[in-house]
Amino acid sequence: MDSEAKIIIAFLFNRSGKTQLKESDLYLPLSMELGWLSTKEAQGFVKTALKRGLLAKKEGFVEPTFPLDSIAIPVGFTPSKQLFTEEISLQRPEDIQDGIIREIGKKTKQNHKEILDEITKEAYEKNILPLVAALYVARKYNCDVSAWTDSVESLLLTENKG
Repeated sequence: MDSEAKIIIAFLFNRSGKTQLKESDLYLPLSMELGWLSTKEAQGFVKTALKRGLLAKKEGFVEPTFPLDSIAIPVGFTPSKQLFTEEISLQRPEDIQDGIIREIGKKTKQNHKEILDEITKEAYEKNILPLVAALYVARKYNCDVSAWTDSVESLLLTENKG
């Protein structure tokens, strides 16, 4: 799956001729110009690529974390829709919470247990779900968790259906 995502990233960067792009310079071509995805799916793809470490943020731009010349782009390449539907199903609450905890740890230099204890305390005191408490604690420390908010929202909505 990562190899197909890398092909998409390499394709977009090679197409632009730049080494750094704004996030919108990635998701707009995927949706508007190429018509491969809806705008929401394309934005989700960029967020997932950031979470998986295929892209890195640097001074307001994103750049690939792998050498673009190492990726062979097949002639007539079109991504499979399966790549994007699998991304949503791979989001487990534990993975999301661990990702948020890592972001808090980078910002605060606290260890995993300290952060988890704080999240558990906030969840209990405020009578909220642990994932929501994780976002709350991250926000308290001014951590950028924008890459996680959609995942938390969609997970909460799918768990509460029925």
